[in-house]
Amino acid sequence: MDRDLLSHLPVVVAVARRGGFALAAAELGMSASAVSHAVRLVEERIGQPLFARTTRSVSLTEAGLALVATAEPALQDIAERLERIRGIKGRPAGLLRLNVSHVAVPMAVTPVVTVMAERYPDVTVEIFANEGLVDIVGEGFDAGIRLGEMIAQDMVAIRLTPPFQVVIVASPAYIGRRGAPTGLTDLAAHNCIGYRLVRSGAVYRWDLTEDGKDLAVETRGTAVVTDSLVAIDLALSGTGLAYVFEPLVRADIEAGRLVQVLPQSAIEEPGLFLYFPRRSAMAPKLRAFIDTAQEIGRTSSRTPGRVA
Repeated sequence: MDRDLLSHLPVVVAVARRGGFALAAAELGMSASAVSHAVRLVEERIGQPLFARTTRSVSLTEAGLALVATAEPALQDIAERLERIRGIKGRPAGLLRLNVSHVAVPMAVTPVVTVMAERYPDVTVEIFANEGLVDIVGEGFDAGIRLGEMIAQDMVAIRLTPPFQVVIVASPAYIGRRGAPTGLTDLAAHNCIGYRLVRSGAVYRWDLTEDGKDLAVETRGTAVVTDSLVAIDLALSGTGLAYVFEPLVRADIEAGRLVQVLPQSAIEEPGLFLYFPRRSAMAPKLRAFIDTAQEIGRTSSRTPGRVA
């Protein structure tokens, strides 16, 4: 058994996953030269190049594809089994990588991580927040958090929040200047804060209901965002109407900083779910996150929102 070869395989997998030496070095906490040396050593042992390198890109060769296809799941399996063994006699430990939407952070991640910091000090939770859907297995994440309707059928899904409404809100100052819409047709005369979908690039049409019918309403305004939390800040500043998840603005509505308009037109979303491949279900670090989230859910009658 070539021990030098085995010890450098995680580096090769990281370069393949990240698509470059510098990104892999940052992920692994190594220098770029050390990453390059490790890859070169594996290539020398195998006798074939693993990556095709240009000044602008790094791509796997046929030999590289074959090696990574074998090594990546094997390394992941070894890591998961080692974590389970550690968890038999001790506390959950290791790096838990989560890919989540921005809105999931205050609603479903922050409360759990806060408790875990005291309860499981040997677990480090890495939170990668973005709005695009990614292959969590291929990108090296342990789990993701998204709306239930966005999760692939082959994933295990665990509810983190109850269903919630999507509401339209504005500041009292904005309503004082422009008035409040009384029907969906009135939205055309208002400054609506748009939301651009990361994957398609389109501006999202607001899903609303009227007279029992679901409608996708096109809006216009002077601001477009890719993060609902930015839309909330703009609404608080008096810029315009924002279309957001109700738990995120619950404290602001209760404090009078924001006012809900057209409440009769609000739709309900299924809630946020943690999802992961079936093989990861028993990893102690993930089990610790799930148990903590479910405990918080049992002891709280309301989904956590923005801090007042």
